Amino acid sequence: METRGSSQTSKGSQGGTYYRRIALIFGLQLLALIIVSLMGAFNVAPLGAVLALVVIISVLGWLAARREWSPVDHLVSVLRGWDERKPDLGSWEQDKMPRRSTSDMRELAKGMGQFATRIAGYNQREREFTRDASHELRSPLTVIKMSADMLSDEQALGEFGQRSVQRIKRASREMGALVEALLILARESDNGLSMEEFVVNEVIRRELEDARDLLHGRPIELQLEEPARFALHGSPQVFSVLCWQLIRNACQQAEQGTIVVTVLPGAVSVLSRSSLDQANAVDRHGFELAIARRISERFAWELELQTREGRQHIARVKFPQTLPVSSS
Repeated sequence: METRGSSQTSKGSQGGTYYRRIALIFGLQLLALIIVSLMGAFNVAPLGAVLALVVIISVLGWLAARREWSPVDHLVSVLRGWDERKPDLGSWEQDKMPRRSTSDMRELAKGMGQFATRIAGYNQREREFTRDASHELRSPLTVIKMSADMLSDEQALGEFGQRSVQRIKRASREMGALVEALLILARESDNGLSMEEFVVNEVIRRELEDARDLLHGRPIELQLEEPARFALHGSPQVFSVLCWQLIRNACQQAEQGTIVVTVLPGAVSVLSRSSLDQANAVDRHGFELAIARRISERFAWELELQTREGRQHIARVKFPQTLPVSSS
């Protein structure tokens, strides 16, 4: 107990070193100004000398305070030069602090160095995970897709086999979209994503074509309405993953019925209209919608959800910065 109390006392005595030095500087400055003022008031010194002394005392006080502030300037300069892609952890070492650094400043540098080390380790693990997961997950999915395409061309395959192949293709497509979404969300930054200008309508049209192939045989009709056309500057890969997740969620909502994707000025809406009876309709907001919400939050795209009468569920994504199609 005595050891713990003594250590706490030692830390407490060292904690306010910087404030005590600043207080001492301004206290001496105030005392000197009072003495000089009294000298001028009692005509001990001429007015010119008093003014000169006031200026000298103020300049000396400012220089002393600036010297005490130099460790903070050092930490600010290190923080400004910090690059998480090429971290220089040695710049946070305490022996690189200015010589007159107080214990407060050294503890601050130590804490910031530990935090920078954790950030650098996190970024390294993120890069390794996304690189390994991208290769290890995409490779078997590519093999599955190619094998399913080859089986679908087999003439001797019966009706049951064709349905099984279609299910394999649908599952591999959904798994691929899920992997893409998880890899996008796993990245701390947008590094590795191709940023370009793309037309929203064209990406949605491709996604709907893929969705129609995967929904073959299911009682769901996909429709596209285009009262507007606009472009975005960003990753078409991210946008296609977002659209696919919303379409999948709409298909889960409808089970059978109509899915209408509408391109509006600065927004895209996905409406699911189920043809099931009200008693059999189920309101499902599953994993697809959770991923779509996280992607929209990550890229500052506002996602709105509405439920209307007649078993209509609407997901609408608003884009704050759009481009005319002609500029893309």
